[in-house]
Amino acid sequence: MAVVLAPSTKRRSAFNSLSVRAVRRLTEDAVEVTLDVPAELQDKYDYLPGQYVALRATLDVDGEPKEIRRSYSICADPRPGELRVAVKRDLGGVFSSWANESLKAGDVLDVMSPLGQFTPRTTPGQQSVSLVAVAAGSGITPVISIARSMLASGPNVRFDLVYANRAAMDVMFLEELADLKDRYPSRFALHHVLSREQRISPLLSGRIDAEKLEKLLGTVLDVERVDEWFLCGPFELVQLCRDSLAERGVPTEKIRFELFTTGEPARPEGSTGRPVAPIGTDDNYTISFNLDGLQGSVQSPTHARESILNAALRVRPDVPFACAGGVCGTCRAKVVEGTVEMVENYALEPDEIAKGYVLTCQAHPTSDAVSVDYDA
Repeated sequence: MAVVLAPSTKRRSAFNSLSVRAVRRLTEDAVEVTLDVPAELQDKYDYLPGQYVALRATLDVDGEPKEIRRSYSICADPRPGELRVAVKRDLGGVFSSWANESLKAGDVLDVMSPLGQFTPRTTPGQQSVSLVAVAAGSGITPVISIARSMLASGPNVRFDLVYANRAAMDVMFLEELADLKDRYPSRFALHHVLSREQRISPLLSGRIDAEKLEKLLGTVLDVERVDEWFLCGPFELVQLCRDSLAERGVPTEKIRFELFTTGEPARPEGSTGRPVAPIGTDDNYTISFNLDGLQGSVQSPTHARESILNAALRVRPDVPFACAGGVCGTCRAKVVEGTVEMVENYALEPDEIAKGYVLTCQAHPTSDAVSVDYDA
């Protein structure tokens, strides 16, 4: 049975208010949040395994209410009427700490429609399919959705998962992963790597560094037979895996990756854009944009090095964004006039860039006038 890839990965994002059905403790620092999706919104929340949603809430920050947005991967295989995301507490994280400490059933969250391209390209058929994922910590959240869906799609699918954590108590979805192993004993291989606990095999103990990864690729994983790779976790691990696979000649089109941090995370400036004051009429960029069929325009000082997203947010608070760090791709738009440069890009595919798409959170004008289209 083939996987049906029906929902679009390029859907226009929009927020809707969804009720929290349940909050389930996964580990000491992580919870699974189940959200109810009413029938009238079902078509807006169809999703592919591996996609994410942005959550929005107004929280108290230093005594002042502030809108906070964070992106979280959907951790369940697609099913009508609900969404499930896992929220792991980040050190100093306002949203993640609140979700772990205070979020409860009956609360209401603003939830953006699913987005993301960390989705399988391989469609199982009569031939055998071999898939491998390397995940760390909360990087398991999209991977477990992909693993469940792909293993259920046909008897010819094999899935290997290398899952890195500090200790056994930090492993998210431990029971669910064990259940997958019991359900597909010959087709699902699970390799727990614990950095702060000694395991029987030295290969599965300690942090995954270049030496350990080379051993894993040379013994546990049959690189030449893998049809698709899924990498999800912190920047350092994902980049290490990408580099190692490239050295072994794995084509880039076989490697899917998603970052939870870039190593140099940006700080989103809320929903209105950081304050920037245009000066006069000569030393400004003119930034125009199309969103939901409506045109907007704003002046941006050349000296401010302001992103297109930040400028647009100053006049349209509903401009879509989530991470503002070049990771999620929510703020994607097409340049239709002028030129820009992107500081970082961890979300757009090469063919999208070739067609003129940019991440507006990372895009800065390099011509006097720039126009982008969020609806394209």
